[in-house]
Amino acid sequence: MTTDDTPDPTTGLQRQRNPVTGRFTRSMTTVRRDARAADLFADGLNFQQIADELGYSHRSDAQKGIERAKADVARPAVTKLIDAESQELDALYTEAVAILQRHHVTVSHGKVITWLNPETGVEEPLQDDGPKLAAIQTALRVRESYRKLHGLNQPEQVAVSGGVKYEVVGINAEDLT
Repeated sequence: MTTDDTPDPTTGLQRQRNPVTGRFTRSMTTVRRDARAADLFADGLNFQQIADELGYSHRSDAQKGIERAKADVARPAVTKLIDAESQELDALYTEAVAILQRHHVTVSHGKVITWLNPETGVEEPLQDDGPKLAAIQTALRVRESYRKLHGLNQPEQVAVSGGVKYEVVGINAEDLT
C-alpha cells in the first residue's frame, strides 16, 4: 500500500491507497479512531459529539466509523465460522472422492449381476457407474460451495443484445417525409 502525499483534509491523517484497486483503505490510525468512536457511543455520546471529539467531518462519518468498528469486532467470529465451514466442506469432498475411487458393482434383488467378458471368457461383476456419477456431482457441488464461501467466483456478466423497434400507430409514414 502506498500513502498519498497529502493528508486527508477532514481528518489530517495520511490516507492509504490500495495499489491494485486504487481505493483508499483504512490505516491503523483510522481503525483505532473507529474503535474509540464505538467506545464513546457506548458511553452515551451522540454521533455529533463523537464527530466533534474525534475530528470526523460530519456526524454521519462518526456513525460510519462505529459501523466499521462493529464489523471489526465481528470479523474474528466470521473468520472462525468460515474456517469451520471450510473444514466440513473439505471432509465432504474427501468422502466424495473416496466413493468415486471405490469399485461399485450392480446389485439386483440382493444378488450381484455378472456378465461374460468376451475377452477373457470369465463371468465378472457388472460395473455400476451410478455411484461414481453421483459422487462426481456431489464433489462438484461441494467445490462450488467452497468457492462461494471464500468469494472465489467471478462476478457473472450478462450480455444483452438486440434492438428496439418503435411503431407509431395512427400516423401515415408518408406524412413524416
